[in-house]
Amino acid sequence: MHTRNHIRNIAIIAHVDHGKTTLVDKLLQQSGIYRDNETVQDRVMDSNDIERERGITILAKNTAITYKDYLINIVDTPGHADFGGEVERIMKMVDGVLLVVDAYEGCMPQTKFVLSKALEHQLTPIVVVNKIDRPAARPSEVIDEVLDLFIELEANDEQLEFPVVYASALNGTSSLDPEQQDSNMQALYDTIVQHIPAPTENVEEPLQFLVTLMDYNEYLGRVAIGRVNRGIIRQGQPVAIMTREGGKKSARIEKLFGFKGLNRVEIAEAGAGDIVAIAGIKDINIGETIADPNQPEALPVLKIDEPTLQMTFLVNNSPFAGREGKWITSRKLRERLMKELETDVSLRVDETDSPDAFIVSGRGELHLGILIENMRREGYELQVSKPEVIVKEVDGVKMEPIERLFIDVPEEHMGTVMESLGSRKAEMVNMVNNGMGQVRLEFLIPARGLIGYGTHFLTLTRGYGIMNHAFDSYGPFVGGQVGGRHQGVLVSSENGVSTTYGILSIEDRGILFLEPGSEIYEGMIVGEHNRDNDIVVNICKEKQLTNVRSATKEDTVKMKTPRLLSLEQALEYLNDDEYCEITPKNIRLRKKLLNKSERERAEKHRKMSETNL
Repeated sequence: MHTRNHIRNIAIIAHVDHGKTTLVDKLLQQSGIYRDNETVQDRVMDSNDIERERGITILAKNTAITYKDYLINIVDTPGHADFGGEVERIMKMVDGVLLVVDAYEGCMPQTKFVLSKALEHQLTPIVVVNKIDRPAARPSEVIDEVLDLFIELEANDEQLEFPVVYASALNGTSSLDPEQQDSNMQALYDTIVQHIPAPTENVEEPLQFLVTLMDYNEYLGRVAIGRVNRGIIRQGQPVAIMTREGGKKSARIEKLFGFKGLNRVEIAEAGAGDIVAIAGIKDINIGETIADPNQPEALPVLKIDEPTLQMTFLVNNSPFAGREGKWITSRKLRERLMKELETDVSLRVDETDSPDAFIVSGRGELHLGILIENMRREGYELQVSKPEVIVKEVDGVKMEPIERLFIDVPEEHMGTVMESLGSRKAEMVNMVNNGMGQVRLEFLIPARGLIGYGTHFLTLTRGYGIMNHAFDSYGPFVGGQVGGRHQGVLVSSENGVSTTYGILSIEDRGILFLEPGSEIYEGMIVGEHNRDNDIVVNICKEKQLTNVRSATKEDTVKMKTPRLLSLEQALEYLNDDEYCEITPKNIRLRKKLLNKSERERAEKHRKMSETNL
């Protein structure tokens, strides 16, 4: 065995919005990979359209920079708990992690999650206290919080001796002193080189390569990305593919690429510790091992935490079905969901008794919401049901997912927030007042209680509250009503186009979800009722025109601003008897049964069944 001293493999992990991607930007810029006259966009690693629009990292991506005589492979990971599956598999590719923590916010739910995964894999940590230039920065307290978290997660003695770098990713500066910043990232580069262990190799050992990331190229087809675990891999080499199910098949390495900055560079061979991309294997999947055909040995299958939330995806059968989408059949819907399984290891798809419905399970509303958003942009039409938590039975006890919830809120809104969470069976475990009018509240809450809470929370805090949560554990099922919507809805009684006159006639009944001129159909939800029951309304009616002059003709009528729901808000809003219809151009809420008399019969039947029970 000998050490490949010039290579360092690291992953950057953090809570959402703590500055990982910006940090990678500055490391790339200062490494000299760009020409002087080259135009470089911000957050260059966020290449996906949705990532750039929302300012979050969804897919893990890798890059490589050269510092002095060292090649540093860097993997940027998502910070949101719903994309934790991306983080978990990256740990197999690297020897160390940069744990980025906000100098003001400190340790957040996802900080705990990503750090626990790194410590489980015995990776060497470096703590980067980012945003050190913030006026309210508190680096010494944040370091204490991080140390407490390491101890709580049972880090070993070596991991507890983590080095600390203080940085401002936005300004491209770092230092080992919290009081004074150097003018560049050299302190961070040097810390990586000194503290992250170099990979070791034995060229005599048979090849093992674990596929950790997947990409697609229209010329090369599927591209498998991962780390050479042992042995040597060469272009043109015959290999054995060890599948996740335990099977074996033969293949050949057509093309082999290394990484330089954001570009792939064709190489002849790579050894243990190298992170490379392989093209030419048609049906390769994440989690499979590429091995020596003479001594095929599979690496352990990637262990990914189970999903906690599920939804039913259905073929769109509304009166407007097929008008806007390109792909509308159950066959196309199934193909697309199965394709997603190849790259998203934390997703589950189960077929049902109906060929038109599939149960899709994921990590959270955002995880499933991003999948739906990608599908509608690709031209798919579908319907989805209300998100439901996945309840399981352990030793005869019914268990449900419990989330750890952090809330930062102004003091004046603290009482209303605590009251609203109390009704959702939340248990407060910590409260910290920062002395500047802000309070941080920490709760353990059933995941059911968080469905639909986001929009309500913003209303309660007038937009000043910040809410973060991550899966904590499975706990005993909490009885009774937890969460859910308390208001009824306004349901259209007609097919047609909404009119200003029709909307004005029912405005005092609640809040509308659409504007005049919107196409609607019978059974479609057009607004929220002021009360807790559903009512049927007609917003298509037009004013009867006569030749009699009205006394109020010159009066100006102001129409209330409608509440236009985003995809995530629409998914949160759903009730058990409703669907969200999603097309490339529209998001509509509807009742499962569109006809009023059918809904009344179904409700009567449900009440009779409950009485008999």
